[in-house]
Amino acid sequence: MNIIKCLSEKIEDELKDASDYVDLAMKWKAEHPKVAELFYTLSIDEMGHMEQLHQAVQDTIAEYKQKHGEPPKDMMVLYDYLHEKHTQTATQIKVKQGMFKIQ
Repeated sequence: MNIIKCLSEKIEDELKDASDYVDLAMKWKAEHPKVAELFYTLSIDEMGHMEQLHQAVQDTIAEYKQKHGEPPKDMMVLYDYLHEKHTQTATQIKVKQGMFKIQ
């Protein structure tokens, strides 16, 4: 389904932005703490956007199942692959966000 592809691409965009912002937060924390806190907050916000998009993917798949039964196997293989990749990236970002708060 093209909507899953679209949502997955937007999830990747949000993850990239969240990662970039937390990296900037870490970089500027000592020299510009207020700006670093802004970057950290933006990173958190991007993760919230990612979670909303992920929920839309889950809802779309559930709706498909309700109307048509199980989605095509190849679609679910791709979804599972992307979901695992996104989960790993999200975990790395959350670790960096946690490091920012404890430093």
